[in-house]
Amino acid sequence: MMTDLHLPWLELAIVFCLIGGLWVGRLRNPHVARNWSLVFSGLALIAATGAWLDFDFLDAVQADDSFHLLHHLAGRELLIIDELSAPLLPLAALLYFLTGLATLHTKVRRFSFAWNLVSEAILLAMFSCTEAWGIIGLLSLGTIPPYLELRERGKPTHVYIIHMALFILLLVVGWTFAEIEGTDRPHTLWVIVPLLGAILVRSGIAPFHCWMTDLFEHASFGTALLFVTPIAGAYAAVRLVMPIAPDWVLHSIGLASLFTSVYAAGMALVQIEARRFFCYLFLSHSALVLVGLEIVTPMALTGALCVWLSVGMALGGFGLTLRALEARRGRLSLTHYHGLYEHTPELAICFVLTGLASVGFPGTVGFVGTELLVDGAVEAYPYIGVAVVVATALNGVALVKTYFLLFTGTSYTSAVSLKIRTRERFAVLLLAALILAGGLYPQPGVLSRHRAVEAMLRDRQRLAPSPIIPSAPHHGEHTH
Repeated sequence: MMTDLHLPWLELAIVFCLIGGLWVGRLRNPHVARNWSLVFSGLALIAATGAWLDFDFLDAVQADDSFHLLHHLAGRELLIIDELSAPLLPLAALLYFLTGLATLHTKVRRFSFAWNLVSEAILLAMFSCTEAWGIIGLLSLGTIPPYLELRERGKPTHVYIIHMALFILLLVVGWTFAEIEGTDRPHTLWVIVPLLGAILVRSGIAPFHCWMTDLFEHASFGTALLFVTPIAGAYAAVRLVMPIAPDWVLHSIGLASLFTSVYAAGMALVQIEARRFFCYLFLSHSALVLVGLEIVTPMALTGALCVWLSVGMALGGFGLTLRALEARRGRLSLTHYHGLYEHTPELAICFVLTGLASVGFPGTVGFVGTELLVDGAVEAYPYIGVAVVVATALNGVALVKTYFLLFTGTSYTSAVSLKIRTRERFAVLLLAALILAGGLYPQPGVLSRHRAVEAMLRDRQRLAPSPIIPSAPHHGEHTH
């Protein structure tokens, strides 16, 4: 029996965003549109947080909205919250709210607040969905707003279109064959290969990462940031691939992700433009999430889910910091020193704090998750643990190098004030509080992620077939 939430939090969060998108889209004044978008995204944040707290209070495995509006329309539960999605919902809503809040006057005409709310509604619906075709449909819809922005800005769209079309096609083909074959026998390569390819494309795993660098190059920073930081590819992997895939498929995703993590960390170290630096930094960290997901041991999976949350929070805040600097100085080059610390010390502090959290510095939200991921990787495959440490170390060096280039090295004189605004200060303080609170008191988050892992492993034990291609255990592999 499905447990009911006390209020229809999930439906409210999505409806607030949809109504807000329709209302804001009618407004001609971009400053008024931003203010109204903050109202609706703030309401969505409250509803998403309410769903998380309500679900935690119920202590249930899964829960549905109490009004069952969509249940009556569709004949089954479509919006469900469980241990995996419970913290992802408020995290996604928080990123959208803070992005709108930190948008300065110089950027309001370039950022579509209406489409931003529509994108948030799609993302919240996807994180609330466990039906395979529902996830595929929402993932497909989520690719539309960035394309519309690229077209409206007159930027090239062919790279983005090719990769997203390939991603959608592979998802549809793979799951169509999965339904044809049923669950009573092992799936064939007609199911496994398309789903594997779809996850690699959407997650930006090398060599399918060029669409992500292209998006950051041509789209607004806010749109690109919100499209990638929730790591929707990992959600698709957990819901669609992990329960049914044989071990060799998970190992393939893990190896490709491991290579991407080290490669992207090295690329971040040599970038000469801030947006591309952030893109490769994010690619390295998001690939680490997939590495942990595909090891399929309780410790590594728990670490991967913790890193998923910490990457979304830390690199989301890191991206907002770079976006705020870009609003003051334009596109940031990493070929010379900028000396911005004297003008924006708060942004410098946020840059350091979010950067350190992303690489798992002690006392920050990323520390425990990174430790669990490394320990779990070493326990299963020692060479993976070494590669994870190498990628993390390269990312740390790249962060320190970029900090010195942006904030030190010279004195910069400006005719206008570059000081942080009140809205940006609120966003910085809120992110700092969450990052430090998650690092100093990590037990609730780790326990929540561990319960989610237990549910994932139960589903895999129930649904996963025997390997299609048998192979001998790797050296150092343990049986769980």
